Amino acid sequence: MKKVFIGLTSLVVLVIAALVIVATVDFNRLGKDSVYVQITADGEVEKFTTSNGEVIASYWYKQPAYKENGEAIDVEFSASKNLRHDAYLKLYVKNGNEVTSYDEVSSDELPEKVKEQLGVQK
Repeated sequence: MKKVFIGLTSLVVLVIAALVIVATVDFNRLGKDSVYVQITADGEVEKFTTSNGEVIASYWYKQPAYKENGEAIDVEFSASKNLRHDAYLKLYVKNGNEVTSYDEVSSDELPEKVKEQLGVQK
């Protein structure tokens, strides 16, 4: 009986731990490469209407981004709002240039070679 109780308790703890991990880990960023970009223009608006008549807008950006070594790649990504001009973004990419997620970062967080490419004053 004691072994069954210990086994069930262990199973419950493992299930709770798995649920916490699934709820807190952003799988769009896990194992992805990082590139950096500066927003310099408004995104191109794409609007579509849902089945209940609600209009939803996406803002598309197509511009060069820079790897930590300063190498440029072209990326295309969308946002649910128009992004702030002069904002620096850390983009998470897979398969070379497929953006899965992004975070806004400060200029202090940019790698040195990226700062050179973007013309950031030190």
